[in-house]
Amino acid sequence: MGEVVDEAGLAARAAALAAQLQPGDVIHLRGELGSGKTTFVRHAAAALGVREPVTSPTFAIAHRYGGGRAPVSHLDLYRAQRMTAEELADLDPYLDEAAIVFVEWPDAGEGALPAATVVIELAHAGEGRRRVHVRRVG
Repeated sequence: MGEVVDEAGLAARAAALAAQLQPGDVIHLRGELGSGKTTFVRHAAAALGVREPVTSPTFAIAHRYGGGRAPVSHLDLYRAQRMTAEELADLDPYLDEAAIVFVEWPDAGEGALPAATVVIELAHAGEGRRRVHVRRVG
């Protein structure tokens, strides 16, 4: 399932999705470590007009970027696998409806995060390639 792409193909898929995104969209990114989740967000944010460097928020848990056609929130819940509902509530400023929200490792926030409008599944496909599957939800 999904299309196998190289780096340029991943950038093209991210840009195509970004062209369709609206404030309030919540994108869940699923895949093993190193499968390209942050890279996908980086390309999508650039296509949305974000000019500052997009980095993994693994240790900070969340970053917010402006300067594009909508604010972009980028959450990485990898280290948040055991967060309480109260701790997840601290992420509310990143989840407002004016933003386009990308969430890596969304299962850690299940029940506390807004429902996904798009789900992206990424997997290693060898030799610098990735398998990408993008689907709209609802």
